[in-house]
Amino acid sequence: MSKFRLLGDRNHTGYTCGVSTLYIIGTPIGNLGDISFRAVETLKTVDLVACEDTRRTLKLLSHLGLRIPLISCRAQNEAAAAEKIILSLSEGKNVAYASDAGTPGVSDPGAVLAYLVAEAGYQVIPIPGPSAFASLVSVAGGMDKTVIFEGFLSPKAGRRRSRLKELLDTEAAFVLYESPFRVLKLLEDLADLDNERYICVGREMTKIHEEYLRGSVAEVLLILEEKTKQIGEFSVFVSGKKTNNRVN
Repeated sequence: MSKFRLLGDRNHTGYTCGVSTLYIIGTPIGNLGDISFRAVETLKTVDLVACEDTRRTLKLLSHLGLRIPLISCRAQNEAAAAEKIILSLSEGKNVAYASDAGTPGVSDPGAVLAYLVAEAGYQVIPIPGPSAFASLVSVAGGMDKTVIFEGFLSPKAGRRRSRLKELLDTEAAFVLYESPFRVLKLLEDLADLDNERYICVGREMTKIHEEYLRGSVAEVLLILEEKTKQIGEFSVFVSGKKTNNRVN
């Protein structure tokens, strides 16, 4: 029998009645204006905000004019922090969780917390919001039925290249995240394996200097190699093999 229980009910606003709740909140990946109305309204109702980085979440809350107690819940202490959060829930408090940017659990902490809180018998409710993955797919122009989210690959060259080959062999599209320090190495490996595959690279998405580069791996790699310095966070959409051709 499952350890998980369904508790309480939700009213017409979508908020849970009668049971302390953990809200998993998607936060802006860059532009603070992207936070949803529902996320703001939810933050106004909670007693505690757990977050990956208290400094970054404090900046967001200050922007919204909110003052709420914070507790650190990052990858290194997620299980221990979950115990404290469950204790707060047992005291009748409602809690929100926010990672640094985007949607928790999507290449960010949050999955362990969500599992342990649900296992303890409390409601875990998503408050949907921004995601670098979804944002890039929406503008990439890919026409793939299947898109694999991979996130960050291993920084070790051999493991990175091996996993890239596996992903390319699936013939499905996939999305990677990469730092400015390794993005050229990533594209060089892709070019060696399949330099004609269509890709879309998003840099600094939703921020002032956001940029999108589209074309074959070889074409995009050439553009980036001409830049003197790679700046910002990169997301890379790689098309599936069967949908590699562009629309005529």
